[in-house]
Amino acid sequence: MKIQLLTDCLSNLVVFDALRRDPLISALTALYSHRPGEGNAAYGAMCDVSRALYPYGDDLTARVFSIVCRDDNPLIKKLAAREQPGKYLLDQANFELSVLAEAASYDSERLCDIYGVTLPVPAWQAERREFYKQYLSRARAAAHRGYGLFACGHVFSVSEEGALVPVRNPDPQKLSELYGYEAERRDILLNTKALLAGRPANNVLLYGDAGTGKSSTVKAIANEYAKEGLRLIQVEKSLLHHIPALLDNLAENPLKFIIFIDDLSFASCDRDFTALKTVLEGSVAARAQNTVVYATSNRRHLLRESFADRQGDDIHKNDAVQETTSLSARFGLTVTFEKPGKDEYLTLVKNLAAQYALAEDEAALCRGAEAFAIMGGGRSPRVAKQFVEYRLAVTAAEKP
Repeated sequence: MKIQLLTDCLSNLVVFDALRRDPLISALTALYSHRPGEGNAAYGAMCDVSRALYPYGDDLTARVFSIVCRDDNPLIKKLAAREQPGKYLLDQANFELSVLAEAASYDSERLCDIYGVTLPVPAWQAERREFYKQYLSRARAAAHRGYGLFACGHVFSVSEEGALVPVRNPDPQKLSELYGYEAERRDILLNTKALLAGRPANNVLLYGDAGTGKSSTVKAIANEYAKEGLRLIQVEKSLLHHIPALLDNLAENPLKFIIFIDDLSFASCDRDFTALKTVLEGSVAARAQNTVVYATSNRRHLLRESFADRQGDDIHKNDAVQETTSLSARFGLTVTFEKPGKDEYLTLVKNLAAQYALAEDEAALCRGAEAFAIMGGGRSPRVAKQFVEYRLAVTAAEKP
């Protein structure tokens, strides 16, 4: 393809229409609008390409292919759903991918020669590659790798407007770094594996004392199974009204999703209480088989109630009390995380000390851990970790 035709082709993408708004593709489109031999007129456009490329490296071909693989388009949706795309859709996709591959095949040095640019251009590398076959190969793994936004990471948050936002630096918590509560985690792991296998899976309420590892368990599970197609979407309590629309959008996606609600509880007048009840069970829409809700809470019944609520002027007081317990009952699985006893707590401390390579006399370590727990409000995995990290800091400070 002649280089001067690239601008028209890139400006009129159909299958990959969304790419026209990508900063790098836009910069390439503007660059190829220049005629060969124009001299330094193309210099600014080449600098724009470098500005859009450099945050991701200096390999133009690799970056353009990465952008292509993350695009959410009609072809990838059909391929991910294991449907056969129509001939014309495949033909158009093949053509557009050949255009994108051509646009990504020129390195900066070659373009300087073509356009006659003599000014020092921020350089990049490129190579000629076959995008179409590689794209189809990647698409076959969409159920694990994801596509569109979900190829950008495995942990997401929800904005005030209800849009999904990739979390750039998710908590790297690993299951292998969590000690104790093996039985509790086993139940959640089995439920998660059922979800990944396409079998019926329960919504889960992780209930228990603060600092016992409820949130860490959910994050660690998401990290452990990300490569198997698991994605974690954390929703703040004030944004729960976005969940119904979110579930509709996720229903046809081949990936599996945990909707994660941390530290869940409601005031008696909270409108999100009813919204979540409907999501868990009771909506006219069928529940998506690729999504579960995992929530953590320090309250078994989730709805904060006072004695006035139980002894107020509601004629049907029993119905009012039942309303406060109905939400937690809609979780198919409730897993309780209780504060550890002394022996369990000290075992946690010793395991963490070994993990962090903290060299300290065991008796002194245990005495210090008990004293730290008294000052920290009681024994818990969180307090155990805080103590070990504190001792590491003290040990480092004491070294000459």
